[in-house]
Amino acid sequence: MAKTVLVVDDSASIRQVVGLTLKGAGYDVIEGSDGRDALSKLTGQKVHLIISDVNMPNMDGITFVKEVKKLAAYKFTPIIMLTTESQESRKQEGQAAGARAWVVKPFQPAQMMAAVAKLILP
Repeated sequence: MAKTVLVVDDSASIRQVVGLTLKGAGYDVIEGSDGRDALSKLTGQKVHLIISDVNMPNMDGITFVKEVKKLAAYKFTPIIMLTTESQESRKQEGQAAGARAWVVKPFQPAQMMAAVAKLILP
């Protein structure tokens, strides 16, 4: 059965690129346009990984990660931050919130898939 990944980014083109990359590798993809939209899509179904931007309207990625970690069904779901932010302080803030990996845009699909492979067990 395919593993499910939630992709959260306010950029439709980034969601499309990440989604196509994941679907090409056999994953099911759910998309969220910002943190608030993505939270509304976490309805109890199994999500194996979340990939989230940091800078988004309505609810930013760090706040989104904190909110996800409060939900019992998703408390242990690994999260990758996919962002233009490369400052060490932002990475530490993301890790403190619960993010497990940090991929800086622009990214190579292979680089992102390597991070995905490390966090989703077969």
